[in-house]
Amino acid sequence: MPAQLPPDAPALVLAAPGTAGDVPAAIKTIVSVDHPQLDVRLIHLGDAKTSLAETLTECAADRPKEAPAAIVVPLVTGPHQQVYRAIREAVAESDVMTTIADPLGPHPLLAEALHVKLSDSGLARADRMRLFNIAAPVDGIIVATVGGQEAVRAADATVVLLAARLTLPVVAASLDASPGVGDAAQRLRNIGASRLALAPFLIGPEIDLHKITAAADSVGAGCAEPLGAHSAVAQLVALSYGSSLTSVDPDHQ
Repeated sequence: MPAQLPPDAPALVLAAPGTAGDVPAAIKTIVSVDHPQLDVRLIHLGDAKTSLAETLTECAADRPKEAPAAIVVPLVTGPHQQVYRAIREAVAESDVMTTIADPLGPHPLLAEALHVKLSDSGLARADRMRLFNIAAPVDGIIVATVGGQEAVRAADATVVLLAARLTLPVVAASLDASPGVGDAAQRLRNIGASRLALAPFLIGPEIDLHKITAAADSVGAGCAEPLGAHSAVAQLVALSYGSSLTSVDPDHQ
């Protein structure tokens, strides 16, 4: 992230799934505090009162038309067709030059954040640097995401990183498609894992939290909290914005 930005630099527009929630607001606050040079805005894609198209139009009002007026960073960890479709439709409606960033994952920072969330819930050993108990309370991890099969495939890189951190078998699963959590649990049990944990590879607003806990209960697994406003998420939002400043993909305009 550049330390200095021109006054007409693109706004950073956080696009959160759903209609409301404390987590997206907390992420916006962290990014704004860490990077005061940024014009950071937050939109809930399901909120009919304030639309993304309106916000993009506002961003364009005092910025040159020959350059992107905003960089939209979706608050998702992986591919999510519904979210990206809503964003593209809003961009088309506004007719404002806009860059749409890729999902925040996969990234080693998110694998680390999943590890922390599992550890905080007592479902995985913590790293030695944090001086927590290093005994492993589970012997298999399900990384659960949303966004269908594409999101599950994209989560495989995070699965590998998390498995390396925990030295445990880790399998990706979908909360809204196949392969589901039940399929992942069976795969783990087939290789001898019996004490399972579910790690939501989600920021939070992508799905009803009750569906996450219900999925974990259905396979007898412990359940960690979603990533939420973890510092890694805020870091990756800023990284996504900074990368988009220097490399604009025409397919994302």
